[in-house]
Amino acid sequence: MHRRLATGLAASALALVTATATAATAAPADKPQVLASWTQTSASSYNAWVAARANQAAWSAYAFDWSTDYCSSSPDNPFGFPFATSCARHDFGYRNYKAAGTFSANKSRLDSALYEDLKRVCNSYGGATKTACDGTAWTYYQAVKAFG
Repeated sequence: MHRRLATGLAASALALVTATATAATAAPADKPQVLASWTQTSASSYNAWVAARANQAAWSAYAFDWSTDYCSSSPDNPFGFPFATSCARHDFGYRNYKAAGTFSANKSRLDSALYEDLKRVCNSYGGATKTACDGTAWTYYQAVKAFG
């Protein structure tokens, strides 16, 4: 009985490893869906991208471009507001959609996602500080929208 159970468990483990390996090699076929899921305007999309960025090796088969210059020629932390990670996600979207040849179809959403990310940063402040942060976020959004 123990031998049959062990054999059954070993066969199940082998099937799981085989299925996982197959999924890993097939995974890049869904690169557009993964890219889209990480570049939406929602907080859950942002959080999923942050988690993936922290574990880039797990996504190496996708050959994503994770490089960033953060907020380009604008300050990464204007007036002390931590915008760098939001800008890095924006760069991620720009670089990867350009590489896919679908940038123009996605630019508006990428810029909107940046703005939503920046507003979420601003939501951690109150009063006049939040107002200043919101105004700075709007300025950054208008800049990428116009000059992206």
